[in-house]
Amino acid sequence: MTIEARQQKAEQLLRAAGILPVVTVHTLDEARKVSSALLEGGLPAIELTLRTPVAMEALAMLKQELPDIVIGAGTVLTVEQMEQSIAAGADFLVTPGTPPEMADALAEADIPVVPGAATPTELLSLMARGFRVCKLFPATAVGGLAMLKGLAGPLSELKICPTGGITEDTAADYLSQPNVVCIGGSWMVPKGWLDAGQWDKVTESSAKAAAIVRRVRG
Repeated sequence: MTIEARQQKAEQLLRAAGILPVVTVHTLDEARKVSSALLEGGLPAIELTLRTPVAMEALAMLKQELPDIVIGAGTVLTVEQMEQSIAAGADFLVTPGTPPEMADALAEADIPVVPGAATPTELLSLMARGFRVCKLFPATAVGGLAMLKGLAGPLSELKICPTGGITEDTAADYLSQPNVVCIGGSWMVPKGWLDAGQWDKVTESSAKAAAIVRRVRG
């Protein structure tokens, strides 16, 4: 599969998701329950960050136990993590930023990739390698909606998944931008709810997020 085909697949996955919950888990049981709650609420895909020791094991477990959920390995920082994530069964990969050596490796990866960037120069560098779907991170810190509107003209081929600082109240505004394919957020999975096992709140917040996607996208 060519990078063009893999990028088309990345766009399809993100567009189908609409809102991508950014999830950090500390135990396998937490991974299982939060993913089930998100799926029940109507969010069919997650970005599972590789920020905890259990993350990779959780990724492999979820792909076995919850085949209906699409899982992106997030916070991929090294080529080794990229390879481990693919071996664990990740459906796609997400990076917070993409230095040249990582970009080269990701361009050759066998699964869809959503590489991260924070500036027009970084995005142009990724586009030169064939990427057409990128993550803007940290979105609100680098200009938010104004940044996305500014990028739409000169980088008209680029589809963006802004992540970082987006809330339930601002989600619709971001999703309404023509160059936004999906948005990432963690407001439906705050650490307090996960620590307290308040899975009903996760499901309720997920249902509200799914409703936002339906309202904006139709």
